[in-house]
Amino acid sequence: MQVIIQPRDGIEPFLKGIRQAKESIEVILYRLDRLEIEQELVEAAGRGVHVHALITYTNKEDLKEIKKLEKRLAGRGVKVTRTAEDLVRYHSKMMIIDRRALYLLTFNFTFLDIHHSRSFGVITGQPHLISEAVQLFEADVERQAHRVEAAHFVISPVNSRQKLTEFILGAEKQLLIYDGKLTDPQMVKLLENRAKAGIEIKVIGAMNKRVKGVEVREIPLIRLHAQAIIRDGKEAFFGSQSLRKVELDQRREVGLITDDADAVQSFLIIFEMDWGDIIT
Repeated sequence: MQVIIQPRDGIEPFLKGIRQAKESIEVILYRLDRLEIEQELVEAAGRGVHVHALITYTNKEDLKEIKKLEKRLAGRGVKVTRTAEDLVRYHSKMMIIDRRALYLLTFNFTFLDIHHSRSFGVITGQPHLISEAVQLFEADVERQAHRVEAAHFVISPVNSRQKLTEFILGAEKQLLIYDGKLTDPQMVKLLENRAKAGIEIKVIGAMNKRVKGVEVREIPLIRLHAQAIIRDGKEAFFGSQSLRKVELDQRREVGLITDDADAVQSFLIIFEMDWGDIIT
């Protein structure tokens, strides 16, 4: 599992992955203004790769630009599908290359998210994760959200509240949290109870209320666009969903809980650096 840390790693991991595609690229696009990525997708289609972009059409504030993006992609050989409008928003962020490599991200393909924000992602070739990602992509393409299966992913609104509650309850010593919108009443109460039980809790971001035993700091110098929880230094959740009611219960969001030692260590190091006001 390869970890992507922004703004450290930039767009090169994505350009490299797209260039290496031989058969297919399946990508979910919520926002995209990095023209290099758009151009690589078009060039991949031009060399015979089946490129399928699922456009998150529930993004009303950017609808004008989304329509322009659709037209550009469709006019240059990319298959374009719009998401349904049954959920408040389709906000998941992933790309699947040749059904052999999965890019799961907390950020959009934008200059702001990639170059001026703390954001995370991973690249994995684990077959069970790729299989589940493909099933999710196909279900949302076919507008059959009811048939989404989530044995491994944390998916809103399918199972994210349950899985993240269990993840937080499982902490024995410490929870380190990135979240700029931590406002869900149940989750805030859960963290309050965990703090009372002696769990050390640190939040980089913002909460809507002060909670005794939970220390909160804003990230310095750069924008926060990461949602992650590191548990006891051994496991980590990261995903597109904040601990906010709408993102847990009413939107399509996707995340992952992993115990990959290298990935967890990478997230932990970055958290400690951000907590100490050091930016990389």
